[in-house]
Amino acid sequence: MQNRVTVTVGGLKYTLLATEGEDYVHRVAAYVNVKMRETSGQGSISQMDCAILTAINIADERFKEQEASENLRRQIKELQEESAKLKL
Repeated sequence: MQNRVTVTVGGLKYTLLATEGEDYVHRVAAYVNVKMRETSGQGSISQMDCAILTAINIADERFKEQEASENLRRQIKELQEESAKLKL
């Protein structure tokens, strides 16, 4: 079931359709708002430039977190293999 959730991002209201709950959508919007404020605080830039730079920063965070997650999975796998060898 899709929920209609109205959020405010960058001073503008958006109505989103989401399968997630309303609280989750509001948390995501609040996160984007914080990131946009961080970006716009670095100087006088247009709303569009701020949105693009914020999207790039969030994508950068995502890729770094994904890489860290993959490294942890690899370490876990190596430890499991080492543990299996030690048991033998």
